[in-house]
Amino acid sequence: MVFGSGVPTVGVDELKADDFLLDVREDDEWQAGHAAEALHIPMSEFVARYGELTEAAPQDGRVYVVCRVGGRSAQVTQYLVQQGIDAVNVDGGMQAWEAAGRPVVDDNGQPGSVV
Repeated sequence: MVFGSGVPTVGVDELKADDFLLDVREDDEWQAGHAAEALHIPMSEFVARYGELTEAAPQDGRVYVVCRVGGRSAQVTQYLVQQGIDAVNVDGGMQAWEAAGRPVVDDNGQPGSVV
């Protein structure tokens, strides 16, 4: 599936437990609820913190980028693809993640919610 102008996109149902997930939502959204194993780099800080992604992401693996509904993550995905990284946007974002019954935790590891 493709989002907008050629941004590669997948549905939440296509994600496996060991896929590398990058959450680009802002701090308040992350604190309320996120996927437990996701790397958090807010879109507003992404370019400055890009090195954190390149250190954490699997060398030959894909980066699945998520935000609340898919708009911000589509922009970050497009940037990553331009940098030569195998990245895809998660369609529907964390709202779709939560709706699919996937676990969402808050900053304390307790059940969280998507805001």
